[in-house]
Amino acid sequence: MKRYRLLAFSGVGVVAILAGVLLFGNLNENLVYYLTPQEALAQRVEFPDGRRFQLGGFVEKDTVVRTQDGLRFAVASGVEPGSPSITVEHHGAPAQLFQAGIGVVLEGSWQGDEFVSDTMKVKHDENYQPPDTEGGAQ
Repeated sequence: MKRYRLLAFSGVGVVAILAGVLLFGNLNENLVYYLTPQEALAQRVEFPDGRRFQLGGFVEKDTVVRTQDGLRFAVASGVEPGSPSITVEHHGAPAQLFQAGIGVVLEGSWQGDEFVSDTMKVKHDENYQPPDTEGGAQ
């Protein structure tokens, strides 16, 4: 009887380990990471022109310029002055909440010294405030 219990517990343990490996073992392959401008510049050689990755940072104020097919702006690692920044050329429509000072995650690749993106996600908090209406009407 002791052998049977030991064998049963061993079998349950092996099944639990296998289930854990199957459920959580490939978790890293499903996570999507982004690089900050500081990290992207430091790892520039690992991402040659044309190799896609995600870049995340804050849109610098007074750098947003509309182009024929999108936007050109700078993304910095932080909001404080002097943090490393990268010039971004985004092709396509910007995200609806896009504006200077907001956090963005862009997907694209290096083309020379510029990061060229075609996918944009904006970061925002959970606090929604409707725009002020003129005349105070609700």
